[in-house]
Amino acid sequence: MFDSNIADWREVKVVDVVERHFCGPSPDCEERPVFDSGEWGVLKTTAITWAGWNQDAHKVLPRSYWGREEIEVKTGDVLITKAGPRNRVGVVVYVPSTRRQLVVSGKMIGLRPSLDAVLPQVLSALLALSGPQKYIHDRTTGMAESQVNFANEVLLNTPLRIPPIAEQNEIARIGVALDTAIRQTEAIVDKLNQVKQGLLHDLLTRGIDANGELRPPQSEAPHLYKESALGWIPRQWEARTFSELADFANGNSFDAGMWTDYGLPIIRIQNLNGSREFNHYAGPINSKWHILPGDLLFAWSGQKGVSFGPRIWNGPEGVLNQHIFKVLARSALVNRSYLFEVLRFRQGAIEDTAHGFKDSFLHVKRGELGGVYAGVPVVSEQAAIVSKIKALEHRISKECAYLKKNKLVKFGLMDDLLTGRVRVASLLGTAP
Repeated sequence: MFDSNIADWREVKVVDVVERHFCGPSPDCEERPVFDSGEWGVLKTTAITWAGWNQDAHKVLPRSYWGREEIEVKTGDVLITKAGPRNRVGVVVYVPSTRRQLVVSGKMIGLRPSLDAVLPQVLSALLALSGPQKYIHDRTTGMAESQVNFANEVLLNTPLRIPPIAEQNEIARIGVALDTAIRQTEAIVDKLNQVKQGLLHDLLTRGIDANGELRPPQSEAPHLYKESALGWIPRQWEARTFSELADFANGNSFDAGMWTDYGLPIIRIQNLNGSREFNHYAGPINSKWHILPGDLLFAWSGQKGVSFGPRIWNGPEGVLNQHIFKVLARSALVNRSYLFEVLRFRQGAIEDTAHGFKDSFLHVKRGELGGVYAGVPVVSEQAAIVSKIKALEHRISKECAYLKKNKLVKFGLMDDLLTGRVRVASLLGTAP
């Protein structure tokens, strides 16, 4: 029985409110997007994310599969993933617009709603609720969590409670307003990140003059610059190698026989990427691999673009494993925060000296890392540069927090509206 608050809602199955459902092929494809208007593409599952629809996540179909209009995705469709790792199955997205000639693959199901019964935005949001998600996940099959799937019939038989179409229109309108606020904030964050990249380049190649302003570029004020191993740098700067600026102390080799259930956590590569799973060590400690929150680290062995490179360690106190350097800045030449920024800035040059598989896993020797040059102003100018970087990062952090808040508001409000805990009429202050 329905709660009396939603007595005018209908209990249906997905199959009752869609005109049709469709799946596609999963052939071997070229790993590239479509190039011209004649080609057809098949969607990757990454086109369907909780963050929204991504039409660019596709690859070109073999010519024999072109023209399959019966499985072509249209504006207003709802797509749901049906095969893959557990966390990627049951993901739902509404297609607000799309390019032509993209088809669904065999790892997803397309739904075309009956618009007199349910709006596509509402159907997508209903399928994302905890109840329908549990129904689907309870009926998946697979030998391991890394590869599960469900049959089309499971989705089609998923029970839903659907509000009247007039209420759906109001819910959709509220959802659009929330999405607009989210997209606007995302655009601000993207813009600020672009500004940050430009500012970092300017600050770490031109620096700040005595008036606290960026120096003009060398092309406009050549008298302010000199040639160096790095090219043109401000006259007050020195081009120094990282081995001149810091000591790079290697971590320790902690084999399984040294692990304990207590003591200090052993900091490994995965912990630099946010993992809070630790082994522990309770033996004697060497200051070279004992680390505290705020210490500067450099993963000299790791995945390019993911773990390889510098980090400021945010804690906890721990001991460092052998694949990470503890970076000890020579304070007479450089402060720790500036050294971190310039290590990040020179990441490309460091990667060029590294070994391993260039597009994936890298490692760099202490001497190779130490031989890379960086531009170094006096310590007071370093502090001014870091201050400007941190001010912009603080603004980005505030916008990201606002973005997170907006997403939580949308999630909570839409959940309330689509379960009937809050009715649109009461939200808008109108009679039910």
